[in-house]
Amino acid sequence: MATARRSNRTLKTLAARDICEVLGEVAPPELAADWDNVGLLIGDASSPVRRLLLTIDLTEAVLAEAARASADMVMAYHPPIFKALTKLTTAAAPVVWAAARAGLAVYSMHTALDAAPGGTNDVLAEAVGVVDAHPLAPAPAEGQCKLVVFAPPGDLPAVASAAFAAGAGRIGNYSECSFAAPGTGTFLGGAGSSPAVGRAGRRERSAEVRLEAVVPRAALAEVVSAIREAHSYETPAIDVHAPEPVPCGGGMGRVGRLRRPVGMKAFIARVKRALGVPRVLVAGRAPRRVTTVAVGAGSCGDLCDDAARAGADVFVTGEMRHHQALAAAAAGLTVVCVGHSNSERLTLGVLAKRIRTALPGLKVKISRKDRDPFDIA
Repeated sequence: MATARRSNRTLKTLAARDICEVLGEVAPPELAADWDNVGLLIGDASSPVRRLLLTIDLTEAVLAEAARASADMVMAYHPPIFKALTKLTTAAAPVVWAAARAGLAVYSMHTALDAAPGGTNDVLAEAVGVVDAHPLAPAPAEGQCKLVVFAPPGDLPAVASAAFAAGAGRIGNYSECSFAAPGTGTFLGGAGSSPAVGRAGRRERSAEVRLEAVVPRAALAEVVSAIREAHSYETPAIDVHAPEPVPCGGGMGRVGRLRRPVGMKAFIARVKRALGVPRVLVAGRAPRRVTTVAVGAGSCGDLCDDAARAGADVFVTGEMRHHQALAAAAAGLTVVCVGHSNSERLTLGVLAKRIRTALPGLKVKISRKDRDPFDIA
Protein backbone atom coordinates (compact mmCIF):
# COMPACT_ATOMS: atom_id res chain seq x y z
CA MET A 1 0.00 0.00 0.00
CA ALA A 2 2.87 2.38 0.84
CA THR A 3 4.43 1.48 -2.52
CA ALA A 4 1.21 2.36 -4.31
CA ARG A 5 1.04 5.76 -2.62
CA ARG A 6 4.62 6.53 -3.53
CA SER A 7 4.22 5.52 -7.15
CA ASN A 8 1.16 7.80 -7.37
CA ARG A 9 3.35 10.70 -6.24
CA THR A 10 5.44 10.30 -9.39
CA LEU A 11 2.40 10.43 -11.69
CA LYS A 12 1.62 14.08 -10.88
CA THR A 13 3.52 17.27 -10.24
CA LEU A 14 5.00 17.00 -6.78
CA ALA A 15 3.95 19.49 -4.16
CA ALA A 16 5.77 20.41 -0.97
CA ARG A 17 3.25 18.32 0.99
CA ASP A 18 4.38 15.19 -0.93
CA ILE A 19 7.97 15.73 0.18
CA CYS A 20 6.76 16.51 3.72
CA GLU A 21 4.87 13.21 3.74
CA VAL A 22 7.98 11.23 2.80
CA LEU A 23 10.15 13.09 5.32
CA GLY A 24 7.50 12.42 7.96
CA GLU A 25 7.60 8.70 7.12
CA VAL A 26 11.38 8.64 7.46
CA ALA A 27 11.32 10.58 10.75
CA PRO A 28 7.86 10.83 12.34
CA PRO A 29 7.52 14.29 13.93
CA GLU A 30 6.12 12.74 17.12
CA LEU A 31 9.61 11.32 17.81
CA ALA A 32 11.05 14.84 18.14
CA ALA A 33 11.94 16.23 21.55
CA ASP A 34 9.17 18.32 23.07
CA TRP A 35 11.36 21.43 22.97
CA ASP A 36 12.10 21.04 19.25
CA ASN A 37 10.46 22.61 16.20
CA VAL A 38 10.15 20.18 13.28
CA GLY A 39 8.04 19.89 10.14
CA LEU A 40 7.26 22.45 7.44
CA LEU A 41 8.45 25.74 8.93
CA ILE A 42 8.39 28.06 5.91
CA GLY A 43 6.35 28.04 2.74
CA ASP A 44 3.16 26.76 1.14
CA ALA A 45 2.44 23.02 1.33
CA SER A 46 0.71 23.18 -2.06
CA SER A 47 3.62 24.83 -3.90
CA PRO A 48 5.16 22.71 -6.70
CA VAL A 49 8.59 21.20 -6.01
CA ARG A 50 10.99 19.91 -8.66
CA ARG A 51 14.30 20.28 -6.81
CA LEU A 52 15.11 19.66 -3.16
CA LEU A 53 18.32 20.77 -1.41
CA LEU A 54 19.50 19.01 1.76
CA THR A 55 21.57 20.86 4.36
CA ILE A 56 22.37 20.78 8.06
CA ASP A 57 22.11 24.56 8.49
CA LEU A 58 20.20 27.10 6.42
CA THR A 59 22.76 29.89 5.99
CA GLU A 60 23.06 32.77 3.54
CA ALA A 61 25.59 30.73 1.55
CA VAL A 62 23.18 27.79 1.37
CA LEU A 63 20.33 30.09 0.31
CA ALA A 64 22.48 31.44 -2.53
CA GLU A 65 23.31 27.88 -3.52
CA ALA A 66 19.60 26.98 -3.51
CA ALA A 67 18.90 29.91 -5.82
CA ARG A 68 21.66 28.87 -8.24
CA ALA A 69 20.36 25.29 -8.25
CA SER A 70 16.75 26.49 -8.78
CA ALA A 71 15.69 24.55 -5.69
CA ASP A 72 12.05 24.92 -4.70
CA MET A 73 12.45 23.37 -1.25
CA VAL A 74 15.15 22.93 1.40
CA MET A 75 15.38 20.30 4.10
CA ALA A 76 17.34 22.12 6.81
CA TYR A 77 18.11 19.61 9.55
CA HIS A 78 18.49 22.36 12.17
CA PRO A 79 15.29 24.45 12.39
CA PRO A 80 15.87 28.00 11.10
CA ILE A 81 12.87 28.97 13.27
CA PHE A 82 13.55 27.65 16.74
CA LYS A 83 12.29 30.16 19.27
CA ALA A 84 9.12 32.12 18.59
CA LEU A 85 9.66 35.02 16.19
CA THR A 86 8.24 38.34 17.29
CA LYS A 87 9.50 40.15 14.19
CA LEU A 88 10.03 38.98 10.62
CA THR A 89 12.46 41.53 9.26
CA THR A 90 15.82 41.45 7.53
CA ALA A 91 17.42 42.50 10.83
CA ALA A 92 15.56 40.12 13.16
CA ALA A 93 15.49 36.98 10.99
CA PRO A 94 17.47 37.56 7.79
CA VAL A 95 17.65 33.94 6.61
CA VAL A 96 13.98 33.21 7.35
CA TRP A 97 12.96 36.42 5.62
CA ALA A 98 15.08 35.66 2.57
CA ALA A 99 13.76 32.09 2.29
CA ALA A 100 10.15 33.22 2.54
CA ARG A 101 10.69 36.06 0.07
CA ALA A 102 12.26 33.61 -2.40
CA GLY A 103 9.23 31.34 -2.13
CA LEU A 104 11.22 28.43 -0.70
CA ALA A 105 9.53 25.74 1.31
CA VAL A 106 11.71 24.78 4.29
CA TYR A 107 11.26 21.58 6.31
CA SER A 108 13.27 20.59 9.40
CA MET A 109 13.74 17.08 10.84
CA HIS A 110 16.25 17.60 13.68
CA THR A 111 15.59 15.40 16.73
CA ALA A 112 12.88 13.44 14.91
CA LEU A 113 15.60 12.20 12.54
CA ASP A 114 17.97 11.62 15.48
CA ALA A 115 15.45 9.35 17.19
CA ALA A 116 14.13 7.57 14.10
CA PRO A 117 15.37 4.09 13.21
CA GLY A 118 17.90 4.48 10.40
CA GLY A 119 18.32 8.16 11.23
CA THR A 120 21.20 10.37 12.35
CA ASN A 121 22.34 8.26 15.30
CA ASP A 122 22.19 4.97 13.41
CA VAL A 123 24.23 6.52 10.58
CA LEU A 124 26.83 7.80 13.06
CA ALA A 125 27.00 4.45 14.86
CA GLU A 126 27.53 2.55 11.63
CA ALA A 127 30.16 5.04 10.46
CA VAL A 128 32.36 4.41 13.52
CA GLY A 129 31.96 0.64 13.28
CA VAL A 130 29.22 -0.09 15.84
CA VAL A 131 27.11 -3.21 15.25
CA ASP A 132 23.97 -4.44 17.03
CA ALA A 133 23.17 -0.85 17.96
CA HIS A 134 20.12 0.08 20.01
CA PRO A 135 18.92 3.38 21.52
CA LEU A 136 20.52 4.72 24.68
CA ALA A 137 17.21 6.38 25.60
CA PRO A 138 14.39 4.44 23.86
CA ALA A 139 11.37 6.44 22.72
CA PRO A 140 8.00 5.04 23.78
CA ALA A 141 5.20 4.62 21.25
CA GLU A 142 2.83 6.89 23.10
CA GLY A 143 -0.57 8.26 22.18
CA GLN A 144 -2.14 4.89 21.32
CA CYS A 145 -4.83 2.87 23.02
CA LYS A 146 -6.44 -0.49 22.29
CA LEU A 147 -10.13 -0.54 21.41
CA VAL A 148 -12.22 -3.71 21.65
CA VAL A 149 -15.76 -4.06 20.30
CA PHE A 150 -18.10 -7.08 20.22
CA ALA A 151 -20.35 -7.51 17.20
CA PRO A 152 -22.44 -10.17 15.40
CA PRO A 153 -20.46 -11.86 12.60
CA GLY A 154 -22.66 -10.18 10.01
CA ASP A 155 -21.79 -6.73 11.37
CA LEU A 156 -18.04 -7.30 11.33
CA PRO A 157 -17.22 -5.97 7.82
CA ALA A 158 -19.20 -2.75 8.29
CA VAL A 159 -17.97 -2.14 11.85
CA ALA A 160 -14.33 -2.78 10.93
CA SER A 161 -14.52 -0.58 7.82
CA ALA A 162 -16.08 2.26 9.83
CA ALA A 163 -13.38 2.00 12.51
CA PHE A 164 -10.57 1.95 9.93
CA ALA A 165 -12.00 4.93 8.05
CA ALA A 166 -12.08 6.91 11.30
CA GLY A 167 -8.39 6.23 12.05
CA ALA A 168 -8.19 2.86 13.82
CA GLY A 169 -5.77 0.08 12.94
CA ARG A 170 -2.72 2.05 11.77
CA ILE A 171 0.64 0.61 12.79
CA GLY A 172 3.71 2.13 11.13
CA ASN A 173 3.34 1.87 7.35
CA TYR A 174 0.40 -0.54 7.67
CA SER A 175 -3.29 0.27 7.87
CA GLU A 176 -6.45 -1.71 8.68
CA CYS A 177 -4.60 -3.80 11.30
CA SER A 178 -6.90 -5.70 13.65
CA PHE A 179 -7.52 -9.01 15.40
CA ALA A 180 -10.86 -10.87 15.47
CA ALA A 181 -11.90 -13.93 17.50
CA PRO A 182 -15.31 -15.65 17.71
CA GLY A 183 -17.20 -16.25 20.96
CA THR A 184 -20.60 -16.15 22.61
CA GLY A 185 -22.17 -13.07 24.13
CA THR A 186 -25.04 -12.92 26.61
CA PHE A 187 -27.42 -10.12 27.51
CA LEU A 188 -30.73 -9.43 29.21
CA GLY A 189 -32.67 -6.53 27.76
CA GLY A 190 -34.36 -4.34 30.33
CA ALA A 191 -37.62 -2.43 30.15
CA GLY A 192 -37.68 -0.10 27.18
CA SER A 193 -34.84 -1.91 25.39
CA SER A 194 -35.09 -2.96 21.74
CA PRO A 195 -32.47 -5.67 21.16
CA ALA A 196 -31.41 -6.46 17.60
CA VAL A 197 -31.30 -10.16 18.54
CA GLY A 198 -33.89 -11.97 20.71
CA ARG A 199 -36.45 -10.31 22.97
CA ALA A 200 -36.37 -7.87 25.89
CA GLY A 201 -36.82 -9.42 29.32
CA ARG A 202 -35.22 -12.73 28.38
CA ARG A 203 -31.61 -13.82 28.79
CA GLU A 204 -30.17 -14.27 25.29
CA ARG A 205 -27.07 -15.94 23.92
CA SER A 206 -25.66 -14.80 20.62
CA ALA A 207 -22.66 -15.59 18.44
CA GLU A 208 -20.33 -12.59 18.44
CA VAL A 209 -16.88 -11.63 17.23
CA ARG A 210 -14.38 -9.77 19.39
CA LEU A 211 -12.67 -7.15 17.20
CA GLU A 212 -9.69 -5.22 18.53
CA ALA A 213 -7.45 -2.57 16.99
CA VAL A 214 -5.09 0.21 18.06
CA VAL A 215 -6.45 3.75 17.96
CA PRO A 216 -4.65 7.08 18.34
CA ARG A 217 -6.01 8.80 21.44
CA ALA A 218 -6.76 11.89 19.37
CA ALA A 219 -9.05 9.85 17.09
CA LEU A 220 -10.76 7.80 19.82
CA ALA A 221 -14.03 9.76 19.98
CA GLU A 222 -14.39 9.69 16.19
CA VAL A 223 -13.69 5.95 16.02
CA VAL A 224 -16.20 5.13 18.79
CA SER A 225 -18.86 7.26 17.08
CA ALA A 226 -18.22 5.53 13.74
CA ILE A 227 -18.50 2.07 15.32
CA ARG A 228 -21.80 2.93 17.01
CA GLU A 229 -23.18 4.24 13.73
CA ALA A 230 -22.23 1.06 11.84
CA HIS A 231 -23.25 -1.40 14.59
CA SER A 232 -26.67 -3.08 14.59
CA TYR A 233 -26.85 -3.26 18.39
CA GLU A 234 -28.75 -0.59 20.26
CA THR A 235 -25.89 -0.32 22.79
CA PRO A 236 -22.72 -2.05 21.50
CA ALA A 237 -20.12 -3.13 24.05
CA ILE A 238 -16.92 -1.12 23.53
CA ASP A 239 -13.85 -1.38 25.76
CA VAL A 240 -10.83 0.96 25.68
CA HIS A 241 -7.50 -0.14 27.17
CA ALA A 242 -4.49 2.06 27.83
CA PRO A 243 -1.39 -0.15 27.41
CA GLU A 244 1.94 0.72 28.96
CA PRO A 245 4.13 2.60 26.45
CA VAL A 246 6.55 0.27 24.70
CA PRO A 247 9.74 1.21 22.81
CA CYS A 248 8.97 2.02 19.18
CA GLY A 249 12.41 1.01 17.93
CA GLY A 250 13.72 4.56 17.98
CA GLY A 251 15.12 6.89 20.59
CA MET A 252 18.06 9.15 21.32
CA GLY A 253 21.66 7.99 21.02
CA ARG A 254 22.85 4.50 20.19
CA VAL A 255 25.06 1.93 21.90
CA GLY A 256 26.53 -1.29 20.56
CA ARG A 257 29.74 -3.24 20.16
CA LEU A 258 32.62 -3.12 17.74
CA ARG A 259 32.91 -6.18 15.54
CA ARG A 260 36.52 -6.45 16.72
CA PRO A 261 37.89 -4.58 19.76
CA VAL A 262 40.60 -2.05 18.90
CA GLY A 263 42.99 0.20 20.76
CA MET A 264 42.00 3.79 21.48
CA LYS A 265 44.47 5.23 19.00
CA ALA A 266 43.11 3.04 16.21
CA PHE A 267 39.54 3.90 17.16
CA ILE A 268 40.19 7.66 17.06
CA ALA A 269 41.81 7.25 13.64
CA ARG A 270 38.67 5.40 12.49
CA VAL A 271 36.41 8.19 13.73
CA LYS A 272 38.46 10.89 11.97
CA ARG A 273 38.49 8.91 8.73
CA ALA A 274 34.76 8.14 8.83
CA LEU A 275 33.71 11.73 9.53
CA GLY A 276 36.41 13.47 7.52
CA VAL A 277 37.72 15.54 10.43
CA PRO A 278 41.41 16.26 11.09
CA ARG A 279 41.11 16.60 14.87
CA VAL A 280 38.82 15.51 17.69
CA LEU A 281 38.57 16.43 21.38
CA VAL A 282 39.10 13.59 23.86
CA ALA A 283 38.22 13.63 27.57
CA GLY A 284 38.88 10.89 30.10
CA ARG A 285 41.43 8.11 30.47
CA ALA A 286 41.73 6.05 27.31
CA PRO A 287 40.67 2.41 27.75
CA ARG A 288 43.13 -0.33 26.81
CA ARG A 289 40.69 -1.74 24.31
CA VAL A 290 37.52 -0.24 22.89
CA THR A 291 34.77 -2.85 22.82
CA THR A 292 31.47 -1.08 23.52
CA VAL A 293 30.75 2.31 21.95
CA ALA A 294 27.91 4.78 22.46
CA VAL A 295 27.13 7.65 20.09
CA GLY A 296 24.98 10.77 20.30
CA ALA A 297 24.81 13.05 17.28
CA GLY A 298 24.86 16.78 17.96
CA SER A 299 25.06 18.03 21.54
CA CYS A 300 24.41 14.96 23.70
CA GLY A 301 26.25 15.53 26.94
CA ASP A 302 23.07 14.71 28.82
CA LEU A 303 23.32 11.12 27.53
CA CYS A 304 26.66 10.49 29.25
CA ASP A 305 25.01 8.81 32.23
CA ASP A 306 23.04 6.55 29.89
CA ALA A 307 26.23 5.66 28.03
CA ALA A 308 28.03 4.83 31.28
CA ARG A 309 25.13 2.68 32.52
CA ALA A 310 25.14 0.85 29.19
CA GLY A 311 28.77 -0.15 29.78
CA ALA A 312 30.25 1.95 26.99
CA ASP A 313 34.03 2.35 26.90
CA VAL A 314 33.78 5.41 24.64
CA PHE A 315 31.05 7.95 23.90
CA VAL A 316 31.25 9.70 20.51
CA THR A 317 29.26 12.92 20.22
CA GLY A 318 29.38 16.30 18.53
CA GLU A 319 29.94 18.48 21.57
CA MET A 320 29.23 18.75 25.28
CA ARG A 321 29.65 21.23 28.11
CA HIS A 322 32.84 21.44 30.15
CA HIS A 323 31.32 20.05 33.35
CA GLN A 324 29.62 17.21 31.47
CA ALA A 325 33.01 16.14 30.13
CA LEU A 326 34.48 16.25 33.65
CA ALA A 327 31.62 14.14 35.03
CA ALA A 328 31.95 11.62 32.21
CA ALA A 329 35.68 11.25 32.80
CA ALA A 330 35.09 10.81 36.55
CA ALA A 331 32.61 8.03 35.74
CA GLY A 332 35.29 6.22 33.72
CA LEU A 333 33.78 7.07 30.33
CA THR A 334 36.07 8.32 27.55
CA VAL A 335 34.42 11.04 25.45
CA VAL A 336 35.28 11.88 21.84
CA CYS A 337 33.82 15.16 20.53
CA VAL A 338 33.95 15.60 16.76
CA GLY A 339 32.17 18.94 16.30
CA HIS A 340 28.41 19.44 16.41
CA SER A 341 27.40 19.31 12.76
CA ASN A 342 30.29 16.98 11.84
CA SER A 343 28.47 14.29 13.81
CA GLU A 344 25.26 14.89 11.82
CA ARG A 345 26.28 15.60 8.23
CA LEU A 346 26.76 11.98 7.11
CA THR A 347 23.04 11.38 7.45
CA LEU A 348 22.29 13.69 4.52
CA GLY A 349 23.68 11.16 2.03
CA VAL A 350 21.56 8.36 3.48
CA LEU A 351 18.49 10.61 3.54
CA ALA A 352 19.03 11.61 -0.11
CA LYS A 353 18.96 7.95 -1.19
CA ARG A 354 15.75 7.29 0.74
CA ILE A 355 14.03 10.33 -0.78
CA ARG A 356 15.14 9.41 -4.31
CA THR A 357 13.75 5.90 -3.84
CA ALA A 358 10.41 7.22 -2.59
CA LEU A 359 10.18 10.06 -5.13
CA PRO A 360 12.17 9.10 -8.24
CA GLY A 361 10.87 12.16 -10.13
CA LEU A 362 12.38 14.59 -7.63
CA LYS A 363 15.87 16.04 -8.11
CA VAL A 364 17.67 15.84 -4.75
CA LYS A 365 20.98 17.58 -4.08
CA ILE A 366 23.17 17.77 -0.99
CA SER A 367 24.49 21.24 -0.24
CA ARG A 368 28.16 21.89 -0.95
CA LYS A 369 28.13 25.18 0.95
CA ASP A 370 26.91 23.68 4.22
CA ARG A 371 29.78 23.25 6.65
CA ASP A 372 30.58 23.28 10.34
CA PRO A 373 31.11 26.88 11.51
CA PHE A 374 34.32 25.97 13.38
CA ASP A 375 37.76 25.46 11.88
CA ILE A 376 40.76 24.08 13.77
CA ALA A 377 43.54 26.59 13.16
